[in-house]
Amino acid sequence: MDPVIVVGAGPAGLALSLALARHAVPSVVLDSTDGNPPPRAARTCVLRPDTAAVLPVLPGLRWRSWRTQRRAQPVDQVDLAPEQAPVHIEQHALERALRSALADEKLARIVTGSHVDLLEQDASGVTVHTRGASGTWWRGSYAVGCDGARSMVRKLLGVRFPGRTAVERHAVAALRVRLPWEEGEYDEEGAWQPGEAGGALLHRDPGGTPGEVTARPLAGGRWRLDWLLPPRGDLVTPEEMLERVADTLAVWSEESLKSAASTAPARRRPVGAGGRGTGTEDGGPSSGIGPYELVDTGVHTAHQRLARHWRVNRVFLAGDAAHLTGALGVQSVDEGLRDTANLAWKLALAWHHGHGPAADTLLDSYETERRGAMVARLRAVDQALPVVRRGGGLRALLPGGGARADLGLLTDGHLGRGLLGAPPAYSRTPLTPARGSIGEVSVGTAPGAPVCDVPVTAADGSRGNLHDWLGGPGGELLVLLVAPGTGVWDSRHWLTAGMMPELAATVDALPLRAKLLVAESYPGAAAHTVLAIRADGHLAAAFPAGRSNALRTCAEVVRGGAHS
Repeated sequence: MDPVIVVGAGPAGLALSLALARHAVPSVVLDSTDGNPPPRAARTCVLRPDTAAVLPVLPGLRWRSWRTQRRAQPVDQVDLAPEQAPVHIEQHALERALRSALADEKLARIVTGSHVDLLEQDASGVTVHTRGASGTWWRGSYAVGCDGARSMVRKLLGVRFPGRTAVERHAVAALRVRLPWEEGEYDEEGAWQPGEAGGALLHRDPGGTPGEVTARPLAGGRWRLDWLLPPRGDLVTPEEMLERVADTLAVWSEESLKSAASTAPARRRPVGAGGRGTGTEDGGPSSGIGPYELVDTGVHTAHQRLARHWRVNRVFLAGDAAHLTGALGVQSVDEGLRDTANLAWKLALAWHHGHGPAADTLLDSYETERRGAMVARLRAVDQALPVVRRGGGLRALLPGGGARADLGLLTDGHLGRGLLGAPPAYSRTPLTPARGSIGEVSVGTAPGAPVCDVPVTAADGSRGNLHDWLGGPGGELLVLLVAPGTGVWDSRHWLTAGMMPELAATVDALPLRAKLLVAESYPGAAAHTVLAIRADGHLAAAFPAGRSNALRTCAEVVRGGAHS
């Protein structure tokens, strides 16, 4: 069968091609650029932990904590365990990591300088033309437009892209600087060496300086600072940007010096020389701000748009080609990567098993699930914006309301929590058995929601965490048995005991690839419960072990077959 054509080589397109290769599906990425993304330290993305877990090792930084502050008063602090911490990375570094991983994949090919100008479909595939001196026709089984907000694929499909422009704007600066709350130490030459992790800050001072600003650490001792601007306004001049930086650092330095003066005397060190800054003689980590280097600047404008359709026959839209978001800390790149994780395994099943009625149901579920999730996300942003930006309303009258509630909503967006940020549960998916049809049971994860990452053992004795097995070849289904006590036995012993032989035989005979795993426990699950888990980590169903028909029905539904 022909490869899948991926149009666009941003994070979504590259991640989709990589996921398809791991599902044993060939793809060709039509990249309109020269393949060398320009380094922009002020253009970064924040990835939720479960999103980053399925990507190659990234040169990003995980936040240690998230603090909120109103004027000079702390409001809240969220300490983040490593498995809960988002990854902050420059977008060009993310793209380079994905390109490097794709270079090792025999089933993936990137073609640079490829500008799509025509797209045609028929019953068996898609034909795409790229313009240029030697215009080329490409033939694919399916095509996915990951070509950004101005998507040519979306235009060629005639899909509308309604929404709102300039919902939020931020002035952005990337600095190399030591901020007062940053952990680290001075080396023998007196140079500041930052620690491995950093704490991010959301600081709001209405009517004062800095207004509203977030400070989020990056790798290499750099920070990204974002100042809220009016949604529509004048351009930010270089002089205004420098003034914002200087004024904000001065406020933080003054606050840290007041804090230091109210505590025990700190260690002293010689004052460093050179550069703009507010360095002091105090040598502790809360001692003021040293010289800084302005690395990059920009203005980020967040729009809210949603494509009317995400599938037109054999062509799909993903990432910014399908939706635009970013207000209130909602992470558009992360959402685009969730699109590709959802679509890749479905394309893999259709590619490997043929395009029929079941494949149509399966592929339709991409729009049902992901567009539905983005409708909910954009609606949550629309409802929260008046509360966060204009204040007041009913929330201000409730316990914990007012400023604390506003900052809490922003925290949710930035940390990937709540309605503004939590991974979606596909509650209306057609890929779960009808309620009551297989004798399903309740566990700590609802059908359609992401599963918990628990320790597991495979039939061959290999051990790891559940998420390590996601994204297996060919859209592989994971079948997890909760069996207390198996962790202390070698797999060759429990594979031949009790219900295991029957379960293993059923898994081997399913209508799609599947892998059997065993866990000592799973949140909310009784002993001898079976969980059927999709390749993207969302729960299809849970039911008591020993029900082979339930497992077969579940597998059939997951691949788009009729509900029992």
